[in-house]
Amino acid sequence: MKTALTIAGSDSGGGAGIQADLKSFAANGVYGMSVITAITAQNTVEVRSVQDIDLPIVKDQISAVLDDIQVDAVKIGMLSSEGTVEVVAKELIHYQPRNIVLDPVMISKGGHHLLREQAMEALILKMLPLATLITPNIPEAEVITNRSIKTKEDMKAACIEIHALGPAAVLLKGGHLEGEPEDLLYDGNDFYWIAGKRIHTKNTHGTGCTLSSAIAANLAKDMPLLEAVKEAKKYILIAIENSLELGNGHGPTHHFYDLYEKAGLYRSR
Repeated sequence: MKTALTIAGSDSGGGAGIQADLKSFAANGVYGMSVITAITAQNTVEVRSVQDIDLPIVKDQISAVLDDIQVDAVKIGMLSSEGTVEVVAKELIHYQPRNIVLDPVMISKGGHHLLREQAMEALILKMLPLATLITPNIPEAEVITNRSIKTKEDMKAACIEIHALGPAAVLLKGGHLEGEPEDLLYDGNDFYWIAGKRIHTKNTHGTGCTLSSAIAANLAKDMPLLEAVKEAKKYILIAIENSLELGNGHGPTHHFYDLYEKAGLYRSR
């Protein structure tokens, strides 16, 4: 069975972070493993507090998995501190996993900063060159490039600039622009616009984590990059269309809706 490893923070509310990644891996047919970089106390409304995991424990989690189990893809999420970035980068250089999907998690849906300002430079310098694919949304890309992104031409320029920082490919998510959302994949040679559909729901907690994990799962299964992204987009669309009305804030997506429907769990509806 193909495998994927998530290196990210834990979400006590279950909708994002490690929890979302493992659900997304399972829904997309790979065996999931995890390295927890931070523990967050959060729900659908807010992030109440964050506790970074001690760096030796982060290192030992990575080596414990990679010394024993073949890892076909790695998804990287919340790396809140400069020290965490440096430890993860060093271990990835040592083990050389063949697929690395970097989701540059910066701010929660509720507006809580999950990446400290001093860690941003480390992320750009040390993690981007290791990535097979980086998956920023527009606000994250604006931080990385220090440029405003208001149009499709701006998206193209940002992709070129981010690609020059070292990742093999860039998927710039366009959901923050007006109109139907279109994402832009740039592999250093060609641009690919990937059409989406705007779902009018507040229940979008964990969508970035879920999408990047689905892409990692598809890469683990040896899909070509463009196909891996397109299939992951189909998956996240279904998950958002059938998102769960839980809590008082941004509810989670439904990671297993398609599987539950096929199993006949919704026939009584």
